[in-house]
Formats: sequence, C-alpha cells, structure tokens
Amino acid sequence: MRGYFGIGIVNGKIESNIGTLWRSANIYGADFIFTIGNRYKKQCSDTMKTTRHIPLYHYDNFDDFYKHIPHGCQLVGVELDERSEDIKSFAHPKCCVYLLGAEDNGLPEKALQKCKHIVQLPGEHCLNVAVAGSIVMYDRKIKA
Repeated sequence: MRGYFGIGIVNGKIESNIGTLWRSANIYGADFIFTIGNRYKKQCSDTMKTTRHIPLYHYDNFDDFYKHIPHGCQLVGVELDERSEDIKSFAHPKCCVYLLGAEDNGLPEKALQKCKHIVQLPGEHCLNVAVAGSIVMYDRKIKA
C-alpha cells in the first residue's frame, strides 16, 4: 500500500503502554509516532529503541497537534462511540493518523469532532491502549 501512517496517544496515562505501542508501531511499519499532552519516556517495554527507527513527535495539546497534521492526511479516531464504524468493514485511508486516547478517559470530544473516521474494535469494553493500537495497525497491514 502506498501512502503513510502515524499513530499516537492523547494524554497517555501509563508509560509502559506507550512504550509497547511504539514497539508495535515499529514492527507494523508506522512512519511516525506521537504523544499529545504527556512526554514519552524510555521504557523497558521499548526494547527495540523505536525512536532510533521512526520519528517521535510531541504536541503540547490537541490544537497544537491538529495544526501540524500533514496535508491530505486523514485523522482516524479509535474509540468506543456510537459514531464508530466497525473495524472489520473499515477501509484504511492511504494517508492517515490514528489517534488513541488513554484507557481512563478515551478521546476528548474535541478530537472526535475533528476525526474524518472513528473506528471501533470488537467488544463492548475498552482495551489496553497498546493492544488497541496494535490491533488497528495489524488490521491495516493485512488489508493492504
């Protein structure tokens, strides 16, 4: 699949989950990773030293992030929400950014309103953020 994608977390709560998501991003071919609100710290779960292989960006808040989304890139929220599309039928955009929220708060409404797409994983309860992001990237890879 031509194009590119990035993945990141809004206000990530548990640092080891962030490290695990970054490792998955490296394995599944993300072109960049990012945090919004909290800074990434080196974690034991990031044994591949992901930041040496793909760029890591940090944004102070959602507005800062949103004004820096690459031109032509679609924002895809991953959230349990009545507006969500089931990932099983979702066609991943060629160029996109996947946006995940922390397990305790999910994505802020302001972010959801800016998303071109909102996808939901199977199940009625939220998953660990690193697991959810890994599943989304795996789904993109197998549908390419």
